[in-house]
Amino acid sequence: MRQRPFDIVFVVFFSIFFVTCLISDLIPTVGIAQTPDSSFLPAQWNYAYSSMNDPLFLHPPFWMRIVTGLSAFVYMPFYVLLVLAFIRRWNWIQLPAVIYATMIVALTGIVVFGVEFFGEVEWRTPHPGVFLLYNGPYVLIPLLLLIRMRKPLPFARRF
Repeated sequence: MRQRPFDIVFVVFFSIFFVTCLISDLIPTVGIAQTPDSSFLPAQWNYAYSSMNDPLFLHPPFWMRIVTGLSAFVYMPFYVLLVLAFIRRWNWIQLPAVIYATMIVALTGIVVFGVEFFGEVEWRTPHPGVFLLYNGPYVLIPLLLLIRMRKPLPFARRF
């Protein structure tokens, strides 16, 4: 990793994404109520964020639960593979990484962000800056991953 210092950024962010999937995306997927008085602390954290900034996440419609379900049950284990691939220089991860990044950009960057900024009034974020601060990395890092994986044998070069 010393020869590829920017890859440390990917390892750090994908590790964080793993934890946030476990804490945030699993809760609406399995139907745990996000309330300020929940006995489940991560549900309280979700409520604290979403009640002020993300009404779509606070009361997700069925389609949004599918999106969070993908994150909780597909992307979350894939983050472990990505971290290992970056550490161990597994070039075979290139195609799965491109597929993952394309899905994230399409589902989160276009659909979810589109609803949050341009959708029905009840789903729009009242604080776009805060929303982007929390959610922007989930699109930006996959975009950078697409750039990182643009050529064959991605770990045979520095970036």
